Amino acid sequence: MDFMKRLGLLAGALALISGAAAAPIEVATPHTSLVIDATEGAELKQMYYGDRLSAADLAALSNAGGATYAAYPVYGMNCQGETALAVKHADGNMSLQMAVENVTTATEGNATVTRVSMKDKVYPFYVDVCYRAYNDVDIIETWTEIRHDEKGEVALNQFASGYLPIRRGTVWLSSLYGAWANEGRLLQEPLEPGMKVIKNKDGIRNSHTAHAEVMFSLDGRPQENTGATIGAALCYGGNYKLRVDTDESEYHHFFAGINEENSTYNLKRGETFATPALALTYSREGLSGASRNFHRWGRKYRLMHGDRERMILLNSWEGVYFNINQEGMDQMMADIASMGGELFVMDDGWFGTKYQRNSDNAALGDWTVDKRKLPEGIEGLLRDAKKNGVKFGIWIEPEATNTKSELYEKHPEWIVNAPNRQPATGRGGTQLMLDLGNPEVQDFVFGVVDNLMTKYPEIAYIKWDANMGIQSHGSTYLTKDNQSHLYINYHRGFEKVCQRIRAKYPDLIIQACASGGARANWGVLPYFDEFWVSDNTDALQRIYMQWGTSYFFPAIAMASHISSKPNHQTFRTIPIKFRIDVAMSGRLGMEIQPKNMTDEEKELCRKAIAEYKQIRPVVQFGDIYRLVSPYDRLGVASLMYTSEAKDKAVFYWWKTETFVNQHLPRVKMAGLDRTKTYRVHELDRIDNNPLKFEGKTFSGAFLMDTGLEIPYTHDVDYNKLNDYASRVLYLEEVK
Repeated sequence: MDFMKRLGLLAGALALISGAAAAPIEVATPHTSLVIDATEGAELKQMYYGDRLSAADLAALSNAGGATYAAYPVYGMNCQGETALAVKHADGNMSLQMAVENVTTATEGNATVTRVSMKDKVYPFYVDVCYRAYNDVDIIETWTEIRHDEKGEVALNQFASGYLPIRRGTVWLSSLYGAWANEGRLLQEPLEPGMKVIKNKDGIRNSHTAHAEVMFSLDGRPQENTGATIGAALCYGGNYKLRVDTDESEYHHFFAGINEENSTYNLKRGETFATPALALTYSREGLSGASRNFHRWGRKYRLMHGDRERMILLNSWEGVYFNINQEGMDQMMADIASMGGELFVMDDGWFGTKYQRNSDNAALGDWTVDKRKLPEGIEGLLRDAKKNGVKFGIWIEPEATNTKSELYEKHPEWIVNAPNRQPATGRGGTQLMLDLGNPEVQDFVFGVVDNLMTKYPEIAYIKWDANMGIQSHGSTYLTKDNQSHLYINYHRGFEKVCQRIRAKYPDLIIQACASGGARANWGVLPYFDEFWVSDNTDALQRIYMQWGTSYFFPAIAMASHISSKPNHQTFRTIPIKFRIDVAMSGRLGMEIQPKNMTDEEKELCRKAIAEYKQIRPVVQFGDIYRLVSPYDRLGVASLMYTSEAKDKAVFYWWKTETFVNQHLPRVKMAGLDRTKTYRVHELDRIDNNPLKFEGKTFSGAFLMDTGLEIPYTHDVDYNKLNDYASRVLYLEEVK
């Protein structure tokens, strides 16, 4: 194929932004190329991002025409446009004019790091634009490192991690929005002239109301498994801002980085300010293709223990809430063990001496066992866990305190609060956040985990919660001139604590819970094994939330639990079969009081847990293919996971609506090997008679081109009929 014809196919893909570069520099992954012009003495330019280029196409790229844009736009000499970096120099000058000094490359494990060093043409002000390209996954991380040698501080007023120009055409944006108990909702919209801004200002948690990850569909309305797609994920746990500026030019201008609002950073001479990484991916296999790229990269390089199977657990929260006692915990351990579970987690309510933790208004920070509830302490619980043959985990919220706590009485100066103001409280009317920018607070928070693990090394799992954002801006630790560092310093301190914990306890399993799903981001996941998708465990609503969340995060990281009926958040009554089938599409667990379950429900869960152990490697390490979206309102949602070798797959089908004379689409599968033959077996079966295709074999081509006809209802006794239906099919290659 000649070069110009190839470019015609790539035009919607992105980023043909070329200039007169003598020697374009390629930053490449197995299937993608990002090309820059780093001519010495000139502004750094971005020329291309898309499919991997051949050597001939790379050499010809600068002759292909197109606009020219800076790879990292700065403010001051072109004030009309959006910028990635804006500063005020020590002498008050607010302009920048950056020029390339040199380019270096280095190998870091399975990645190549390209560093473009730039200097302002007048001031001793330096920016390194860095790219990390992985050799085995299609992800490029980009970030900047900023420093200066001026006489005095330089104020950083804007400091994005990266910028990407996206060629206009019919480009759609997919993003996530929501609220507490409704996280990860999918929004898809065409990019129109003007500014689209996605941001967070919580201060501590950042994925309740929006997400720092987006996808761009370059060929029109988003498709799951076809179409050129760019994905972008900011790897940061704090406040962020994503901007898409569609101006009068031929390009959409995408910026992503720390939210600079109320966060001006005063950079000292000789200090380096590193922005968080922006992870980029490109796929011609649609939204699911971009997701598969993120998942492979995440499991291998970002997620803690991304190569280890996750245990099936029972968490006590919805079962007993704050009503913790030793007998009850023993009973729940015995119940989850009897159903084949592997881990029991005791949630909130186990601590407090002077102030007892019977509700959410007291005792945070006082991490001593409440012997009135647990007379034999954690030792007794660990003994019972061993007796029942399960591992033991525990809940903490170490970043917070209450006004009713011994910690706050001793250290009122440790909280985040505006000087000369009464503390602004959160959950329970008494909750306060500790200032993690303060090294003394960092020592305390590390000590919460360290003390538990030193005393009770058999603890296998910690559920780390965070139920409040920053309400009042202020720090007694920071100087009056650096109060704007509060948000950034908090997350630097949080990361330091996490690094200390992981250095000492590398095998400990830790869940990132934050009022549900408010810490689902690639900034914290290098230290956490998983996150709690939402405090809402309603299975029907979870389909929508987990669907959106799966755009950027793999099933192994998404805690998905079977809960009770009626549901504690929506009060909807959903049959146990449907609840199981939804939970089995993520990291399976239970959020229920087993003693309130019927024997039939327990037996169904016992069977499901055994079957999940069989499919666990495929679900937790496989490639996702989303098939029919619940957001398309077709009455059904469906997705599947396939093994890397394409010899096994798990297919999920959930009916989301029920009407008389309903017509649902026949779902075609994806991700299989067309030449292989697969045997179909239904999991979690409740029907009196097996499906027509039970145990039968079909070619991968047939399953992907035609699919199987899924019954709209279950073949059960009349008294067991209801308006829900779901199926989980396990496919194994017949050799």
